[in-house]
Amino acid sequence: MAEQSHVTSFEAIESFRASLIVFLSKARPTVEEVSNELLRMRVWLESDQRNYWNKEIRLLGRQLEQALQELFAARLSQLQTASAVQEMAVQRLRRQLREAEEKEQVTRKWSRALEDRTDPLMKEVQGLHTFLTIDMVRAVACLDQVIQALEAYADVAPPGPASGGSAGVSGEPRASTSGGGDTTAPETEHP
Repeated sequence: MAEQSHVTSFEAIESFRASLIVFLSKARPTVEEVSNELLRMRVWLESDQRNYWNKEIRLLGRQLEQALQELFAARLSQLQTASAVQEMAVQRLRRQLREAEEKEQVTRKWSRALEDRTDPLMKEVQGLHTFLTIDMVRAVACLDQVIQALEAYADVAPPGPASGGSAGVSGEPRASTSGGGDTTAPETEHP
């Protein structure tokens, strides 16, 4: 007959289960925050920054056109001091427009680079999120079942002497009747 287990305490399994639940309650929001932060960064680059630089380019383009018209008007009127001021304003606006166009191109480049670099990592983060939300929840449920099975096992009383256990009244082992052959103890003769 197989040996019988002697389970008296489930605290280690219950403690592990409780620790796993605490871990899940902290890990899931953290993984979700990583996903949300990346999404915010993409929206900022692709929408906010691109829109900002496109508006800035349009605004500077209009200001440059106006400055060029003022410079042309000053040249027609032969005002030396006025045309020098307009010339400097045109140069300043051209420089600002070039810088805004460069920044818009850099923003577009960063947007593509962010997507290329983060897509493989985000797949791993999504896999981790799935693992935490599905597989680990199943693990907690499995631990619940293990604890319930062990509690049910511990509640079953071991067979006692009155219920036909494996020891006789005198504490000596009883002979087993299963397994073929004669296994009864020989009778001793009394004088």
